[in-house]
Amino acid sequence: MEFLKKIYEVARARPKRVVFPEAQEPRVAEAMARLSAEGICTPLALGDVSEAQVQALVAARGMKEAMARRLLAKPLYRAAAMVAAGEADAMVAGADSPTRRVIEAASMAIGPAAGVTTASSFFVMLFGDGREMIFADCAVNVAPSAEELADIARASDASAKALLGRSEVAMLSFSTGTSGAGESVERVRAAAESAGFVGPVQGDAALNPAVAAKKGMGAGAANVLIFPSLDAGNIAYKLAQELAGAQAVGPVLQGFAKPVGDLSRGATVEDIVAVSAIVVALS
Repeated sequence: MEFLKKIYEVARARPKRVVFPEAQEPRVAEAMARLSAEGICTPLALGDVSEAQVQALVAARGMKEAMARRLLAKPLYRAAAMVAAGEADAMVAGADSPTRRVIEAASMAIGPAAGVTTASSFFVMLFGDGREMIFADCAVNVAPSAEELADIARASDASAKALLGRSEVAMLSFSTGTSGAGESVERVRAAAESAGFVGPVQGDAALNPAVAAKKGMGAGAANVLIFPSLDAGNIAYKLAQELAGAQAVGPVLQGFAKPVGDLSRGATVEDIVAVSAIVVALS
């Protein structure tokens, strides 16, 4: 699709080093070979523990050196420390590791982006009619608080600007504006007010200008959809795949000081290449 062609071009124009802590996994190894051959990035396998990695963990968490060295024996932590120490520009993992482990390592070594305290994820959704959208959070936060939703929205806004060239954020609910009430509606309302985005808003008002005008909420041109729960986000992206034939690229983690790509354990080689190109484009 055009989006991926564009992202590959962007990645080739800014060669970056991406570390793969699961480099021995056959799909990852094949993807690394392709990434190198096509000039999308410089893929790195794990190197030896370095003093810079140790000091990166000590500086990030104030831990003792002995504890840092023990953590660096774990591949995910060493990869994250390589990024924190400047030995790599981004990391991609998850083909053989749970998402929570990838997040733990990135949180410990790389730390959060400025102004963000909540790690989250997004999918780039590519539709057959040419629409390119970001759906968040579909993989990490089960029941985000208002503060966490605001963080997810801010991080997704930045991701959309970097990848799609524009960002119109809609914070979704079963109610638009002041037409409904309930704990989830009030949580989305508080998050929208805190982050400065449109919400709470129903899906049709977020995407349809005529409905948005009728309900008096936004322009109906959202390309970033923030879901109130993991249930809603995960269901929505899978329905978009199955009913609309959308391609879901990701998940990509966000909210970290440096780019981190997360992979489904069922990821194909093509998926790994695509996520790697996205983290390069975000770096």
